[in-house]
Amino acid sequence: MTESTASHRSISPEYALLGLLYLQPSHGYELHRLLSVELGHAWRISQSQNYAILKRLETQGDLSSRSVEQENHPTLQMLKVTKAGRRRFEAWLETPTGSSVRAIRLDFITRLYFTQKLAPQKTLPRIADQTEAAQNMLSRLEAKQAELAEGQVFNRLSLQLRIRQLRSVLEWLSECQVEFLPLGKR
Repeated sequence: MTESTASHRSISPEYALLGLLYLQPSHGYELHRLLSVELGHAWRISQSQNYAILKRLETQGDLSSRSVEQENHPTLQMLKVTKAGRRRFEAWLETPTGSSVRAIRLDFITRLYFTQKLAPQKTLPRIADQTEAAQNMLSRLEAKQAELAEGQVFNRLSLQLRIRQLRSVLEWLSECQVEFLPLGKR
């Protein structure tokens, strides 16, 4: 499996939901609200998508649920991460993000969020690793561009776009690094 295939397979809001439950048990509506508040500019999913993902995670054995009766309100399904779900989330959290702009925009920012919550000392190294991966990809794309035959207009245009996007991502990663530096080092 290529890096691209692996990273696209892991790009899903299910890890964001799993991570929120890793932090604390909750119910579907509250999870949707938390996702919107904390990572809503990365992940925009409807409540029905939210519930479908949670059901799939429960079916897979990553979550367990229990009914909580409420007076004058419908019964809540409280969800919590199982041991298998914890292991899966922890493995995902430690997996490098791909170097595509989409992977960085969705997957990396989600990993960064949970890294900062769970292991803040790993935040700057995670940004440094992502920067190195993006720089490596940029070098590969620039080499491909240099090798293109003169008549390859659309391939050249496509590579130019990807190169510009990655340069922008690298600038953004530099800003991320500054954001998480200790106050005295900014």
